Amino acid sequence: MADPSEQRWLEALWGKSASRGGGRRNLLLAHMLDTAAVAECLWDRFLAPVTRRSVDEIAGGPGKGRPFFAWLCGVHDCGKAVPAFQFVDEDCARLVWDAGLQWDRHRVARQPWRHDKAGAALLRRCLPQAGWPVEQIDWVWPLVAGHHGTFPGRDALYLRPAALRAVQGASAEWLRAQEVLLRVFTEQLGYRTVAEVAPVEVPNRALQLQLAGLVVMADWIASNTTVFEGLDELAKTGIEQSRRRADRAWRELGLRGGWGTRPVPGPEAFRDRFGQDMRPAQAMIVDVARRMPDPGLMVFEAPMGEGKTKAALLAAEILAARFGADGVFVGMPTQATCDPMFSEVRGWVAATEPGLEGQVALLHGKRRLNKQWRALLEATGEAPMDDYCVPEDDAQYGMVATEEDSGAPDRLVPAEWFLGSKRGLLCPFVVGTIDQLLFAATRTKHVMLRMAGLIGKVVILDEVHACDVYMSQFLEEGLRWLGQARVPVVLLSATLPPEQRERLINAYVSAHVQPSTPEPVHPPRGYPSVTAVSVGSDGNVREPIVEHTGSWRPDQHVRVSVVDETPHQGRTAADDAENAVADLIADRLREGGCALVIRNTVDRAQATYRMLARRFGRDQVGLLHGRLHAGDRAERTEDNLGRFGPDPAKRVPPGTRWILVATSLAEQSFDVDADLLVTDLAPIDLLLQRIGRLHRHNLAHRPTPLKTPEVVVTGLCRRGAKPPWLVRQSIAIYGEYLLLRSAALVIEAEGGQWRVPSQVPELVAAVYDGKPLSVPRAWVEAEHAAYVDYQRRQEERIANAEPFRLARRGEEHSGTLEGLHVGAHREGLGEQQFQALVRDGAPSVEVVLVHEGDRGYSTLSGRRLGVNGDVAAELLDEILAATVRLPQSLTTSAEENLRPLPGWHGHPWLRHTKALVLHNGRSDVLGKTVTYDSTLGLVVNPR
Repeated sequence: MADPSEQRWLEALWGKSASRGGGRRNLLLAHMLDTAAVAECLWDRFLAPVTRRSVDEIAGGPGKGRPFFAWLCGVHDCGKAVPAFQFVDEDCARLVWDAGLQWDRHRVARQPWRHDKAGAALLRRCLPQAGWPVEQIDWVWPLVAGHHGTFPGRDALYLRPAALRAVQGASAEWLRAQEVLLRVFTEQLGYRTVAEVAPVEVPNRALQLQLAGLVVMADWIASNTTVFEGLDELAKTGIEQSRRRADRAWRELGLRGGWGTRPVPGPEAFRDRFGQDMRPAQAMIVDVARRMPDPGLMVFEAPMGEGKTKAALLAAEILAARFGADGVFVGMPTQATCDPMFSEVRGWVAATEPGLEGQVALLHGKRRLNKQWRALLEATGEAPMDDYCVPEDDAQYGMVATEEDSGAPDRLVPAEWFLGSKRGLLCPFVVGTIDQLLFAATRTKHVMLRMAGLIGKVVILDEVHACDVYMSQFLEEGLRWLGQARVPVVLLSATLPPEQRERLINAYVSAHVQPSTPEPVHPPRGYPSVTAVSVGSDGNVREPIVEHTGSWRPDQHVRVSVVDETPHQGRTAADDAENAVADLIADRLREGGCALVIRNTVDRAQATYRMLARRFGRDQVGLLHGRLHAGDRAERTEDNLGRFGPDPAKRVPPGTRWILVATSLAEQSFDVDADLLVTDLAPIDLLLQRIGRLHRHNLAHRPTPLKTPEVVVTGLCRRGAKPPWLVRQSIAIYGEYLLLRSAALVIEAEGGQWRVPSQVPELVAAVYDGKPLSVPRAWVEAEHAAYVDYQRRQEERIANAEPFRLARRGEEHSGTLEGLHVGAHREGLGEQQFQALVRDGAPSVEVVLVHEGDRGYSTLSGRRLGVNGDVAAELLDEILAATVRLPQSLTTSAEENLRPLPGWHGHPWLRHTKALVLHNGRSDVLGKTVTYDSTLGLVVNPR
C-alpha cells in the first residue's frame, strides 16, 4: 500500500473523531473508501440507466463510468488531510502530530478553513501534477468544494500565501501525505495512477449538479455511524472491506431504486393499468410518447375531466422505458390535490410492478395529516420525518437502520433514509406539490440533492396554468436545467395561455440553442392537443410534433348570465347583492338541483353562506373553504363529492336542493357535477376551470330549469359604456387588467353561450394575447391604465424572484458550477418558508386548535387531554384533524406567540406543531379575535 512513513500518515489522518464516529475514530482513508463503496451500490442498485450511460460517456466509454463515479464520490473528503481539519480534535490531533505531520498551532487556530474548500484547493494542486486537463479539473473541483451544500466561487479558495500554507499544509511531509492519500485511495479503486481517472468529456451543468447531489447522497449514507462504525486500523482498511460494509448498510437501510431497465409497455397497457379503454386525447399523447425521437417536453392540453393524468402516467412509463428513466415525479398544484393523486400513483405503480408501490413517497408539508401516508408509515414501524421539522444541519446524515431488506416485497413506504430533510425527491416515485420542483430551481443550500432527485426520472406537472408570473420564474428555471439534462417532462393544463406555452417550451430547449432564442413552435390548431419538442444526444432540437384531436364528449353550450353587484360600502348594499344571488338560485332550483357558488375570498364565502342559510335553511346550504380545519374540510369535501356526484344513491334526491358555497379551491381537481354555477369574476382561464365543474357527467335526469348548463357571474357591476365596477377583494388577488379583459368577454357573451371545451383556447387567448378587445371606447383608457399597472407588477415580481433563481441571468451557458451559490440568500429554510419563497408571499402558519377550560386541555369535541396537553394514541387523529391554516395577516403574530403544548415535546407527530388554544371558543393572543365556528370555520375579527 505504502512505505512505513506513508503508512503512519494514513493511519493517523482521521475523517471522524470518536465523538462523531460512533465511539471510535474513523480513518480518513476508510471514510473515503466507504463512500466510494456506497457509490458503487448507488451505481448498481439506484442510478437510472440513463445516468449510468451519461457517466460512462464522461469517463470514456462503457464500463468506465462505475469506477469513475466511485472515485468522484469518495474523493469528496480529501480536504480533511490538512492541518486546519486535523487539529480540531485534541486526541486525534496528537496522533497526527506524532506521525510527523505538524503545524503552527497559533496560525491554524486563527484562520478558519473548511475541509470542502481545502479539498478543492488540494485537487487544484494535485490533479494538474497528475496530468489532468484543465477543463476536466474545472468542473470536478466545485463538486468537492460544494459537497456541504453550496458551491463557492474560485476566489473563496484563495487565502494570503502565508495563511494558506498554514491551514493547507506546506511542509514536504504534508504535501507528500496528501499526495499519498490521493494515490492510495485511487489505487484501491483499481486505477494504476491518478492520471488514469481523468474523464474525457465535460458534462453539462445539469449533469454536474446531478453528480454533485449523488456525491452528497453517498457521503451522507457513508457518514451514518449506525451502519458504518468507526474503523481506526489501517490494516483492516481497504476497498473490499468497505464494499462489505456498504452492502450491509444498503440492506439495513432498506434502500433501492425504481424500475431499472424495462420493456416499453404494449398497446394493452392502458387497460391493464386503469381498467378502461383510452379516449382519443389519451391515445394521442400515448402515441406521441411512442414516436418522440428523443427525450423532451410534452405539453398536453385537454378539457377538465378528459383523463389527462392517467394518460400522462402511461406516457411517462413509455418515456422511462424508451430513454432510461428510473422513476416519476408527479407535481400537483396544491397539497389537497396531492393526496388523491398519491393513491392513484400507488395503484398505477403496483400495476407496473407488484410490490413497487412501496417506493412511492408523498411529499408536502401536510403529509402527516394524510391518513393513508401515516398508516403506511406506522405499519412499517418508522418515525415520521418531514423536511420542515428536521434540522438543516448537514450532519444529520442518516436515520437509524431498519431490519427491512431492500428487496422486501411488503415494504409500504420508501426507506426511512429517503424521508429525512432534503432527500424526498430521491425516492424512486414521488407525488408532491409543484413547489418541490420549484425548490429545486432556487439557489439554496443542498439544491443539488433536490435536482439529483429529478434528473433520472420522468417529470409530470399538472395544471401548470396555475403558476403565476413569480412562480413561473422558478418553473422556467427548473425546465432549463431539466431540458439541459434531457429529462422527459409532461406538462398538463386545461387552460394554458399561448404565451405561457411558448415560454415553457423555450425554457426547456434554451440550453441547446445558441443564442437562447429558439425558433417559435406553431400553436396547435385544435383542442385537445399535444405539443412535443425533443433534444437529441448531439444537443440539437428536433422538429416539434404538434397534434390535436376531438374530445371524448361533445361541446356543451354554456349559457352566460351576469348578476350585477351594486357597488357598496355599507352592509345594506352588500345584503342586496347577496339577495340577488339568492333570488336567482331560488328561481333556477325551483324544481330542485345542485348549485355551486364560488367566491374569491373566505370572507365573501362566509358572508354568502350566512345569507343563503337564512334564506334556504342550513340543511340546504354547505360551506367549503381553506380556513376549515383539516377534519371538517375532508368530511365536507367527501360529503359534497357524493352530493354532486354521478351516483344516484349519493346525489341529492330529485326535487330537493343543495347549494355549496366554496372558495377557489373548488376550481382544481374537485370532481363534482353542478347543475348551476354561480361564480365571482376571475381571469378567464380560472373562470373556465370553474365551468369545468358544470354538467361534468352525463346524468340521466336533471331538473327542467337546469337542462342547459349555465354560469352566472357576479363580483362586478356593469355601468353602461363605462368600465364595470369590480369587487375590491378580487382586484387584490388577480389584478384589474385580467379581470377587465375577462369581464369584457363575459359581458359580450351575456344572454348567449360559450362552447365548452372547443372554445376554451380561443377565450383564453383573447384575454392573454394583449390584443385589443371589442369593448366600448370608454373602456380603452381604463384598460390601458390597468395594463400599465399590470406590467409594472409583473416586472416587479420577476425582479423579486431573480435573487433566488438557481442560475443568474446570463449564466445559462456557463460551463461549471463554480460560484453558483455566490450571493445566495435564505439558507436553512423549512417547508413553510420555502413555500413563501417560491410562491411570492409571506409564509403562512398551520396550527392545531385545542380548547382550554377549568379542567385543562381538550379536543374540539371536548375529549380530555393530559394535564400538559399529552395526547393519547386514540386521540391523535382527532388532534391532527383540528389543524387549520391561519390567514397570512396573522403569521407574524402566530410565529411570535404560539408554541406546541408542553406535552407535545418529543411527540413524533406534534413536536413541531403550534397550538392555538381557545378559551370559551375564542382566542385574543394574535392581535385579533379568532374563533372557530363549527359551521363557518375560522372567523377572524378585530378585537
